[in-house]
Amino acid sequence: MKTQQLIGIALLVLGLILLFFGYQASQGLEDQVSEAFTGNYTDATMLYWIAGAVSAVVGLVMLLFGKK
Repeated sequence: MKTQQLIGIALLVLGLILLFFGYQASQGLEDQVSEAFTGNYTDATMLYWIAGAVSAVVGLVMLLFGKK
């Protein structure tokens, strides 16, 4: 495996882990209350969602369209 493929796999796995943590955080009491009153999740939860999505997409693109 080439280095770019390994980095792509690592970013994809990291992204999935961050998305999982974001989901877990969104199910917590603090986020449930925040969403009920403001309609938004807390900043920390949004950071998990955004960082996870970006990391997963970049990792997937590196795996699919990287140099061969």
